[in-house]
Amino acid sequence: MPELPEVETVRRTLSELVAGKTIERVTVHLPRIIQRPAEPEAFAAALAGRTIESVERRGKFLRLLLDGLVLVSHLRMEGRYGLFREEEPVEKHTHVLFHFTDGTTLRYKDVRQFGTMHLFEPGQEFALPPLNRLGVEPFSEAFTSSELRRMLSHKSTRIKPLLLNQEYVVGLGNIYVDEALFLARIHPERTADSLTRPEWQRLHEAILLTLGQAVEAGGSSIKSYVNGQGEMGMFQHQLSVYGRQDQPCPSCGGNIVKFAVTGRGTHICVRCQRAPRGTVAPSKRRSVKLSQDGSAPGKTAER
Repeated sequence: MPELPEVETVRRTLSELVAGKTIERVTVHLPRIIQRPAEPEAFAAALAGRTIESVERRGKFLRLLLDGLVLVSHLRMEGRYGLFREEEPVEKHTHVLFHFTDGTTLRYKDVRQFGTMHLFEPGQEFALPPLNRLGVEPFSEAFTSSELRRMLSHKSTRIKPLLLNQEYVVGLGNIYVDEALFLARIHPERTADSLTRPEWQRLHEAILLTLGQAVEAGGSSIKSYVNGQGEMGMFQHQLSVYGRQDQPCPSCGGNIVKFAVTGRGTHICVRCQRAPRGTVAPSKRRSVKLSQDGSAPGKTAER
């Protein structure tokens, strides 16, 4: 699933491509993508004649600001947007098309069909699902090491699932949580209440550094991610632990291992990230077969 750096990159490219364009009509081929309003015909009718003023982001969600309406879009696993000329052939798995008055079309393609679109009046989107329970933005002034510690330090839950929970800090997914925890030298199975003040400081800095570098690199193209112009991200070439199991740690040369934490594929350096006392070493655990999205069978990946 695209995380904050990938969604931010899509936001930037879409802003260049569609800001200022006026929608002539909308075609919906897969009604279940449209979550609000319930009828795709009402969705299409509401957008006809509207102009896209800007493209914003909230966590992993895109917010397309139009004159009088806000379209909230989540790409989920493999959703992607692309701008095409009206006469170009429509690719398979293209579910929603925004036809502009200038003869171009913004097309939403989603092989897995998990993406969603919600339409709101301006400001209403923050009071209702899916945005109403989202936590703090990592790049906002509100996200400080003190605030991170205040939110989580009293919890006895393991730190990785807490960081994946979008109700605390938005935009973090499996890739960047693994990378930030490695950079902070914190084992993902440490409980939040066991972290020291210096460790919270290191974790806060690691989250900002990891996300910042990933945004500058255009995100990570691990599977199918491309930005709004069809370009791959490049941060996968800078990853320290994610996807590098059985390779040497770039910091100490120790072994990078992969195991499951609450059903999510997890990568650590066994030397740099010391396991909490009483934890079974990853090499001695029962093998867990992970699904394509990195979650264990029967588990739901954090959104």
